[in-house]
Amino acid sequence: MPTIEVAVLGATGRVGEEYLKMLQNHPWFKVVEATGNSKIGAKLGDVVPNLPSTMSSIEVKESNPSKIESNLVFSPLPTAVAGEVESSFANAGFGVITDASPHRMDEDVPLLIPEVNPDHLGLLPRPLFGRHRDSKSKKGFIVATPNCTTIGLAMTLKPLHDAFKLKKIVMTSFQALSGAGYPGVPSLDIQDNVIPFIEGEEEKVAKETNKLLGTLSKDSRKIKPSSIDVYCSCNRVAVLDGHLESVYLESNEKIEDPERIFEGFKGVPQELKLPSAPKKPILVTRENNRPQPRLDRMAGEGMSTVVGRIRQARDKNILQYHLLTHNTIRGAAGGAILSAELLCKQLDLF
Repeated sequence: MPTIEVAVLGATGRVGEEYLKMLQNHPWFKVVEATGNSKIGAKLGDVVPNLPSTMSSIEVKESNPSKIESNLVFSPLPTAVAGEVESSFANAGFGVITDASPHRMDEDVPLLIPEVNPDHLGLLPRPLFGRHRDSKSKKGFIVATPNCTTIGLAMTLKPLHDAFKLKKIVMTSFQALSGAGYPGVPSLDIQDNVIPFIEGEEEKVAKETNKLLGTLSKDSRKIKPSSIDVYCSCNRVAVLDGHLESVYLESNEKIEDPERIFEGFKGVPQELKLPSAPKKPILVTRENNRPQPRLDRMAGEGMSTVVGRIRQARDKNILQYHLLTHNTIRGAAGGAILSAELLCKQLDLF
């Protein structure tokens, strides 16, 4: 594929820096523009450390469509500003890939995990001309990626739901500090402590999971969510990166050989050999004390979800397991970049 010039909105933030890092040597995407909430007019290299020369000389611009030339923009913007700014870019004809939350549940916005629901890209309007092909037809779009806690959960539920039709999920999360953004949780709150509440998180996970596992209507106009009962308890723990989750689920059918189901799962990104796709989106560990954040968060270069402690009761309709996902790679920048790769490959947009 030819190189596609892209912009990163909010590039000077914590997750924005992760985007820049992951895009440094990307074979398809080249960062040529960046925006920030401050330091407007400064060189990106003066704000974000350890950038290559090709990025360090980029000027930090306002997050305004009139200031950006690239057709594709990545948005790790803070929730407070993301909704309005992303809409302004989409309305101006840009393609927006976002890991922010405001548009995830919009009816016309695909909420995407490329291995889980690639067909949901069918929600996007046709034809997608965009600013680069037809200046009179400014048809922009937004593609959202899920909450970083939802991603690992939905990834592991997908092959199980396809095979056995799940009806109830109970998930308890132990979420890393980096998931709170910068400056994050006050040190005196989290040291020697676990905080058993993350505002809005439990509701997001439940809604997003059912949208991700839902079906695209025949006319491609809306997603019919799945009807799984999802119950969550989300906790903040003193770990830098990596969200650990304990899952209990019930299915309508007896679950046979769940390890084989997990290990055999692959999706369209693996079939297409997309640059950021891990060889195995789900890795199974058989040690009785894994997965662990320090040991397993970089599995698949941070793009694989690691599953362990798989347990079945005598009633095979019940399954328990733990999972671990890197929240700022697969759960943010890496997931959005993989979504952009799938978008460009399947729809031949740019």
